[in-house]
Amino acid sequence: MLVQASQGQSGSAHVVVLGNEKGGSGKSTTALHIAVALMKAGQRVATIDLDCRQQSFTRYINNRQAWARRTGIELELPVHRCIKAGLTMQVADNENSELTQFTDAVSDVERTFDFIVIDTPGTDSYLMRLAHSMADTLVTPINDSFLDFDVLGTVDPQTYAVTGESHYAEMVRDTRRKRRQLDGASSDWIVVRNRLSMIGSRNKQLVADGLKELSFRLGFRSVDGFAERVVYREFFPRGLTALDDIDETTLGTKPSLGHVTAREEVTSLLRQLKLPLDERGRRRAANRTEWFNSVDKPLEVHDILGA
Repeated sequence: MLVQASQGQSGSAHVVVLGNEKGGSGKSTTALHIAVALMKAGQRVATIDLDCRQQSFTRYINNRQAWARRTGIELELPVHRCIKAGLTMQVADNENSELTQFTDAVSDVERTFDFIVIDTPGTDSYLMRLAHSMADTLVTPINDSFLDFDVLGTVDPQTYAVTGESHYAEMVRDTRRKRRQLDGASSDWIVVRNRLSMIGSRNKQLVADGLKELSFRLGFRSVDGFAERVVYREFFPRGLTALDDIDETTLGTKPSLGHVTAREEVTSLLRQLKLPLDERGRRRAANRTEWFNSVDKPLEVHDILGA
């Protein structure tokens, strides 16, 4: 049912899913940066938080809305839905409640929005698997260490050669296969290396080598994501991203070189995701930019006569 909401169907939203069975990998941070980047490109974006308990994605968006109200700054906000956890004593009833909410959330936006960005919990569940099976683009952020590499595969402790695939990797491969069988569509799987060290190290190279080997086995692309920077943690309480116009009013403090560098690496990541931006969205973004550039300028006589 829901897996049919794909870009392969005319008029359907492109579904971007953030997935990883481990917490703390930067899923919510990456999800909001993707959503904001798409909105800045003129795309119509809806977001869904499937992490019923942690709700980091929802809190990030709520913080953004509150900061915009407090400062009077125009900040892009997606149409957002948070799936609430079932609270009965019956597991089946709870799952049915959560599934109904998710079904309704997708149905409400799949035909009227360009993108749906879905943040999933760091645990295996029916909804988490369903979201993965819907993904047109699956983004799996991992911290750049063998502790997080374990979510994808195992390595020999002496040689660090890849020796096997993890439960999560097998699950993703299974959902992608079922997706192809169902509607002939394939999802683009991208593993994003977050918390990258800004200096070279043997561990960094070994992780890179392991991901390269696994990418051939599992069919994903490995790209560099966000470095270990304090600025990303500073953004969360205000709901800001590296793509927002950062100044003392927006940020609440003087911008640093770290903010500029963060924007560059976020821009690089988004370019590598290769999301399908439609031409209508590009025109909306261009028209909006033109309006903002002229809003503080006095009207010329020919502008009034031509109206």
